[in-house]
Amino acid sequence: MMEYKNGGYESGERPVYRPQRLWNSFLVLSLILVYGSSLLLGQINQLYYNHKNTGALKHKPASPIVPEGKLPLTFQALRNGTFAPERKSIQWLRTDKSLNEDSGEYIVVDDGNYVLKSLTGSEERSLFSGTSVEYGDQTFKVEDVVFSDNLKHALIVCNKVKNWRHSFFATYFILDVESQTTSPLYDGDSLVALAKWSPDSSSVAFIVDNNVYVKDLVSKTVHQVTTEGGTEIFYGKPDWVYEEEVFEGDTSMWWSPNSEFLTILRFNDTLVPKFPIPYFVQHDDDIYPELRELKYPKPGYSNPKVDFVVYDAKNAKLTSLDSSDPFYNDEDIPNDERLITEVKWVGDTRFLLKITNRESDILKFFIVDASTMESLLRRSDFGGHTNSWFEISHNLLYVPKSDTRPEDGYIDIIDVDGYDHLAYFSPPETQTPLVLTSGEWEVVDGAAAFDSVTNKIYFISTEKSSVERHLYSINLDGSNKTSITNVEEKGWHSVSFSAGSRFLLLNYDGPGVPHQRLLDLHANTEESFTTNEKLLSVLEQYAIPSRTFGEVDVGVEQKLNYHETLPVNFDPSKKYPLLFFVYGGPGSQLVQNTFSVSFSAIVAAELDAVVVTVDGRGTGFKGKAFRNIVRDNLGHYEVIDQLATAKQWVSKPYIDEERTAIWGWSYGGYMTLKTLEADKGNIFKYGMSVAPVTNWRLYDSVYTERYMHTPQQNSGYYNSSVHEIANFSGVKRFLLMHGTGDDNVHFQNSLKFLDMLDLEGLENYDVHVFPDSDHSISYHNANRIVYDKLLNWLKKNWT
Repeated sequence: MMEYKNGGYESGERPVYRPQRLWNSFLVLSLILVYGSSLLLGQINQLYYNHKNTGALKHKPASPIVPEGKLPLTFQALRNGTFAPERKSIQWLRTDKSLNEDSGEYIVVDDGNYVLKSLTGSEERSLFSGTSVEYGDQTFKVEDVVFSDNLKHALIVCNKVKNWRHSFFATYFILDVESQTTSPLYDGDSLVALAKWSPDSSSVAFIVDNNVYVKDLVSKTVHQVTTEGGTEIFYGKPDWVYEEEVFEGDTSMWWSPNSEFLTILRFNDTLVPKFPIPYFVQHDDDIYPELRELKYPKPGYSNPKVDFVVYDAKNAKLTSLDSSDPFYNDEDIPNDERLITEVKWVGDTRFLLKITNRESDILKFFIVDASTMESLLRRSDFGGHTNSWFEISHNLLYVPKSDTRPEDGYIDIIDVDGYDHLAYFSPPETQTPLVLTSGEWEVVDGAAAFDSVTNKIYFISTEKSSVERHLYSINLDGSNKTSITNVEEKGWHSVSFSAGSRFLLLNYDGPGVPHQRLLDLHANTEESFTTNEKLLSVLEQYAIPSRTFGEVDVGVEQKLNYHETLPVNFDPSKKYPLLFFVYGGPGSQLVQNTFSVSFSAIVAAELDAVVVTVDGRGTGFKGKAFRNIVRDNLGHYEVIDQLATAKQWVSKPYIDEERTAIWGWSYGGYMTLKTLEADKGNIFKYGMSVAPVTNWRLYDSVYTERYMHTPQQNSGYYNSSVHEIANFSGVKRFLLMHGTGDDNVHFQNSLKFLDMLDLEGLENYDVHVFPDSDHSISYHNANRIVYDKLLNWLKKNWT
């Protein structure tokens, strides 16, 4: 689904988080519902508003008292970027000597000026400056610039056109850095979907109309590598479900380290059902809606058939495995149900493929030799018997051979006593790795970097706390684990390493004001990169609600992480309304000890309310037993934990038990409805559900089957759906919002739920529909409106 969403104002929101199947009758239904609801719901809402405001109010409107000399926290200030920390990203450069003689060269952007700097020298120079490119009689807006490692050229990305969550189309130019002249990457009429430099900077692989092309900058020739690409066949870029749920990105092609080979995935969507989405407001003069069709597999239906080819750049030849190869004859994973979840080069001619069955409980590793086009099965893991699944990851780290390392190898994540830990596989075909870390904590996102000079691995883990992230190093033999960040202080850190891993951009993301530092890990020196001193002074001017972190015991094996946001001038003798903000999807995490001035803080400040977030069972970073309990039974244990925690909060003397609400987006919207369904209005009197899944048979196959198996295998889909509609009669009122153009969690989910409410005769709810908005709900000012609706709806119902 899904991935954590930051399109709004709440850190960590994840849409389901991530297209579509209907008939022509749905188009008619959508037109009637969207047009009719705007009239009928407006009348219903007005009647409800008039009813609510007849006679004396039960509660006086909240009037938070701001300490003298402080400014109140407002939505306007948040939206204006008042509390947004400055954070710069850099492009590290790789040279032939980087592994052993890392010079720490990088490019940073300052006000549209792309500047080359080095951590081992004082020289710096501007490589490109400008916000537009003039070509022919047109002006193109510069959106991004990506330099080749040899700094002779750069790709200038202009005029992006959004496609799906991660992908886009754009016009690309090649910049000659020395002459500062530009030329088109591609001379055709179509936009380019993706472009990637070869490691030796001599070529660019790019995608046009779902085919792969390679441009040689030396000969200035373009070679079309594939020819079958089109509406059903995708080369080098993922189809919708692979972009959303597998690679969480827009690329599915990878250069070999020596630039001689290019591995390209091929997606055949011929058998994947189509889902049509009508668009109503794309143009001012639209009379008939525009209907777009998307290949979107739902649980139990055909997935894309995925395969791969290899382009031999040296000989300009496209190659593939023979049909007799073991890769195509696996006894456990049929070819038409195989998922390729990770591709990584583990040498100049060999790359590794991770594949799973469609339900993600069988994982296999193949190593392919690109020079001979043969594969060998090297490892198999079976997780189904432990009620587990294999979460998709892309963190395998290649460790090249050297004088001290006679064989190539790689570092990957494996299960060690129910927790994710590092293991070293060398040579790559070994089935018995060296386990590097262990304990009741987890390594996050695999190994972050490997230093070939010191033989040190760097990684981020939850060893100190599951709600913090600290950086550690460990030797390649598993000895001398050392903390790099200060574990005596609370902290959430993220990292970006130089090409040789000697230098590090260390991001401190909270809980204090974020800042960045550049570290030389060999010389043990550091320098400041960003400080956010301005933000620090701004925060002193405002009255910001306080936030506390802790664990709550609800009678299960492990305590649950939570954070609570208290209103300004909190008085424990007063009664405050209570809002729960929830996500809860498998492996997710909302309770993060980071810097945040979020929508929860706005609710606490403007509505004088208490806001609580708790990560129940099924969420991540507390081990597999805590996470895997939800398999085949989504919406059960997660709801139990939300209600058990809410019951404890409602019993606190400072909570008004009649003004309690729960809200969430995507999986959080689903959790909101499932919690209201189970609770029947006993604890939560109100709810707000945004873009929810209401039935897992309506969501995509790759995400859903990972946690629920197929509907043919699991009869529990009905229980996991929102189906006990009569239970909603006990809720005082709830709000439902969705975008009609949601390619991820289809509007169909909310329509099905509304139909069930109609059949039950329930009217204790409000609806707001956002025309043509996708899962982020941002089209035509929608992102501002959706949060205004949430805030004002709560205010109206709590006063």
